[in-house]
Amino acid sequence: MENIAANLKKVLATLPDGVRLVAVSKFHPVEELREAYDAGQRIFGESHVQELQRKVTEMPSDVQWHFIGHLQTNKVKYLAPYVTMIHAVDSLKLLQEIDRQAAKHDRVIDVLLELHIAEEATKYGFSPDDCRELLASGVWRELQHVRICGLMMMATYTDDTAQIRREMATAQQLFDEFKTNFFADEDSFKERSWGMSHDYPIAIETGATFVRIGTTIFGERTY
Repeated sequence: MENIAANLKKVLATLPDGVRLVAVSKFHPVEELREAYDAGQRIFGESHVQELQRKVTEMPSDVQWHFIGHLQTNKVKYLAPYVTMIHAVDSLKLLQEIDRQAAKHDRVIDVLLELHIAEEATKYGFSPDDCRELLASGVWRELQHVRICGLMMMATYTDDTAQIRREMATAQQLFDEFKTNFFADEDSFKERSWGMSHDYPIAIETGATFVRIGTTIFGERTY
């Protein structure tokens, strides 16, 4: 049996000021989330809409739910009433749908634009050029119920730490570029979400403000 509270404490002890933990709780039962909650964790990351819908009703109301998986536009309406942040926005169409659904609930939903930097075809996200093009178009500025707060990426799953560091450093360079060119006056554009259980120390070194850690805290998925 995992000692979730002890694992959580160990992870938090490694995070410097300015880096927040998203406890990746997908495929783990509410009882395990409650252990982390009772130990002080408030930000939880889920990637399946139906699972998240169920957990929202069973967890305390001050939990901040971050949706970290690939999100289809037709599922946005289910998240719009309560999600705190959507990490993996990978198209203008999705951005516009989040805005549309958030408006129905008179909310502004924080989002991160997902970059595809990793050398894996299975990853989602904007190429750097596509992301640059979207931001340069200015269309996103018309959206009143969505707020772009930064960037998200997943590094290649590899033991090659030099490659992981290179990919994360590229994401940080793009963050700096976009901040300067498009968000210089936007204090809210400050978040960088990269790093998981196996590579989050490198993420911290390369500017991450959110690290998404599940296995190190909860152990292997339960279902």
